[in-house]
Amino acid sequence: MAARRRFGRVRQLASGRWQARYPGPDGIDRPAPNTFATKTDAGIWLTLREAEIRSGDWLDPDAGAVSFEGFATSWVAERPGLRPKTVQLYEGLVRLHLVPVLGKFTVADIKEGTVRRWRKSLLDSGVGPVTVAKAYRLLKAIMNTAVDDGVIKRNPCRVDGAGQERSPERPVLTVAQVFALADAFADRRYRLLILLAVFCSLRWGELAALPRYCVDTDAGIISVRVSVVELARGPLVTGPPKSAAGNRAVTIPAFLLPDVAAHLDTFTAADPRALVFTGPQGAQLRRSNFSRPWNKATTAAGLDGFHFHDLRHTGNVLAGEAGATHRELMDRMGHASTRAALIYQHRTTQRDKIIVDEISRRAEAELKRSGTQRARDKKKRS
Repeated sequence: MAARRRFGRVRQLASGRWQARYPGPDGIDRPAPNTFATKTDAGIWLTLREAEIRSGDWLDPDAGAVSFEGFATSWVAERPGLRPKTVQLYEGLVRLHLVPVLGKFTVADIKEGTVRRWRKSLLDSGVGPVTVAKAYRLLKAIMNTAVDDGVIKRNPCRVDGAGQERSPERPVLTVAQVFALADAFADRRYRLLILLAVFCSLRWGELAALPRYCVDTDAGIISVRVSVVELARGPLVTGPPKSAAGNRAVTIPAFLLPDVAAHLDTFTAADPRALVFTGPQGAQLRRSNFSRPWNKATTAAGLDGFHFHDLRHTGNVLAGEAGATHRELMDRMGHASTRAALIYQHRTTQRDKIIVDEISRRAEAELKRSGTQRARDKKKRS
């Protein structure tokens, strides 16, 4: 027989255990998700539910019954402001690393232990630590939205340090190695591409989308205004840089200005909107097509396994060694908030010239030493 209470009801079942039911704020009569060993335990559970309703902390227990796969897929689709490359990354992480293990659960069924076991299963299966960290951060963001939407009370992603990436240190080239790599390309149209990636700290997408009008050889400035990404399914998407700070002016080292002028005269059409760098047939550069000449050049230069992004990393190291502050490095690289970029814009324009002058001095000195050494070696061989 059910015992009468001020809030909710409890009754003993034929098994001897106790069941609790209560009227939710939505007017639906709801049972507890489990039975209780004693009448007191059932009463305590009802008291807690009443307190949640009175404080506004009550969650519809049916809300969390949505499948994680559906919730995660919708989460990505409901963010129209994401860049195409980011959408592609999130969709891939959901499809390859979240859904295969977590797709069988409802959102409410994913607990702290579920997350720990899911993460361990990825690492045990050989998924790289960086990818696992990205997948964990995405899962945490999705579950944060579930909390905000009132689907669950608490985010189960509570593994300390799980979202931190610890990428291995990438190689840094000497100035002589940079020029050796640039000169290793059979097609000379790619030589300046390599040099600007290093000495102006430009990304592949910024170089591949760079129009002629953004290169001012008189002032020695490259204005970064657009970038291009190549999606896995093939299309090229051109748009503004990833962040507002990506819109920046980068000073070209003085020793590179003759190379820039020569490249524009030889390989770039006269139209101000013409792309500075194109393939042999005049088409926009694609990573997929560039990989062949890149692999040949890196092999010829003795740099197997070297990545294009390592060129920018090398340039950033050179700028740091030239005395650039952390703030100046962030602005030169295009890594800063809009507010910070505006605050430091004037100062970094002046300091940028000092930084590249020092880079130029170091590069010219090392090239001179390298040339002298080559001459000595040649003399010895003769």
